[in-house]
Amino acid sequence: MDPVRNPYAPGAGQRPPELAGRDTELSAFDVVLERIAHGRPERSLVLTGLRGVGKTVLLNQLRSQAISRGWGTGKIEARPDQSLRRPLSAALHMALRELGPRHRDQESMEQVLAVLKAFALRQTADAKVRDRWQPGIDVPAATGRADSGDMEIDLVELLSDAAGVAADVGSGVALFIDEMQDVQPDDVSAICAACHELSQQGAPLIVVGAGLPHLPAVLSASKSYSERLFRYLRIDRLDRVAADRALLAPAEREGVAFDAAALDALYAAADGYPYFVQAYGKVTWDVAASSPITAADVAMAAPAAEAELAVGFFGSRYDRATPAEREYMHAMAELGGPAGAAVGTSDVAVSLGRKPASLSPARDSLIKKGLVYSAERGQIAFTVPHFGRYLLSHAD
Repeated sequence: MDPVRNPYAPGAGQRPPELAGRDTELSAFDVVLERIAHGRPERSLVLTGLRGVGKTVLLNQLRSQAISRGWGTGKIEARPDQSLRRPLSAALHMALRELGPRHRDQESMEQVLAVLKAFALRQTADAKVRDRWQPGIDVPAATGRADSGDMEIDLVELLSDAAGVAADVGSGVALFIDEMQDVQPDDVSAICAACHELSQQGAPLIVVGAGLPHLPAVLSASKSYSERLFRYLRIDRLDRVAADRALLAPAEREGVAFDAAALDALYAAADGYPYFVQAYGKVTWDVAASSPITAADVAMAAPAAEAELAVGFFGSRYDRATPAEREYMHAMAELGGPAGAAVGTSDVAVSLGRKPASLSPARDSLIKKGLVYSAERGQIAFTVPHFGRYLLSHAD
């Protein structure tokens, strides 16, 4: 098959040629936007799931839906070592710039930009130089609003003013936060407080977050009411119909077909995970000599696809771990088996012949690196699907 015409696109956050299996989430977000447009109260959204299920792709698609309705939008990718003040300032600045030309009172618009500038420039005493942002806002910074240095107070004031701009133009503001589990605790608290206040006001501003499965627990630890503040959507692997559609629809546009046995083999290999569907689909296309693509083509492509995943998807993450962290993960893999089931932290300690307390630094570091998460109290699991299988086949 012509590799130039290969339609499949495995990549971090890269939109697949066919966004299959997400119609329910897309339709639900349309309802949210429509309700807010009619002045109805709505909760902010949080998408959760393992690596490779397409959270970032879906987050970007939801943003596109908001933009198509004339909303002001901005996107952030959180990092565990960075305060949210700088990236949030830049994201909100982008949203206001999208709304600004439609605002009839430019003086009011400048007042909000002045508050944004004050928020952006206000730094806590321990702020790192790299977190300092010089916004390109040609108005003097406001004083006495969103500049207290208390993130919770400042964010509530800033987002309230931004929502007022959106209301003036009959629109809304949506802030999208990827890797939300990496937001620092004080900033998580501020986001929850701001969303709580805005929801009570019925203000046209929502936050849409995406993160790993333990994100709801992160939010709940910050504010007890967060479980009622957000609408949580679990993003999981594709069912058989959606996985087949993700393969067939792009191929049909290129005049290429798959036989039934090939689809069976691809679903067994990819296990419905969107990233794996694209990865196996891409290599299988390149290996196949002609249409229709057969199960023999899939069997020939599988070793190459697995080798690419071993380096780019699994290996790059494994390489970030220290020897102690790798030892911990190998023990998890042996206990959880190829399926990567959640295992007890006490069982890991027994397996390694260690006291649980002595393993806490390795476990906590793995959580911070986004390699594992606490599935529930006393349980630990991999954030990457099939990671247990990879470790068992690459045992030290």
